Amino acid sequence: MSDRVTDTPEDDDAKGRHGLIGLLRQIPDQITRLIRDELRAAQAEIVGKLKALGVGAGLVAGGAVIALYALGVLVATAILGLATVLAPWLSALIIGVLLLVIAGLLAYLGLKKLKAGAPPVPTETIENVKADIRTVKGVGK
Repeated sequence: MSDRVTDTPEDDDAKGRHGLIGLLRQIPDQITRLIRDELRAAQAEIVGKLKALGVGAGLVAGGAVIALYALGVLVATAILGLATVLAPWLSALIIGVLLLVIAGLLAYLGLKKLKAGAPPVPTETIENVKADIRTVKGVGK
């Protein structure tokens, strides 16, 4: 049989200190792991956003090429239709000016949308890092 039947309060106190010291020694490793995990999350978020942006841009470009051919057919049709009422050169001029107005409007709207989406920033990860910093400082949310 063992000489010690029960733990003494001194033993409990020593175990508590050892556990606390062990926890304090883990803090740098935990902080390093947290930073690495947040960087990986930011990288994954940016890669995901850039992939979606690339796929979207490819689809828009493909649609624009097809729309360009369709637009050429419709422009020729509009010019020929208007030429039955006006002189052919005047009908071509009217349709050309109308197309330039539409192109300018679309370019303006497109630039406005591009500015809203740029730059691709990992906003969720930034908020998580800020929350982690507040937690480490003991401020809370």
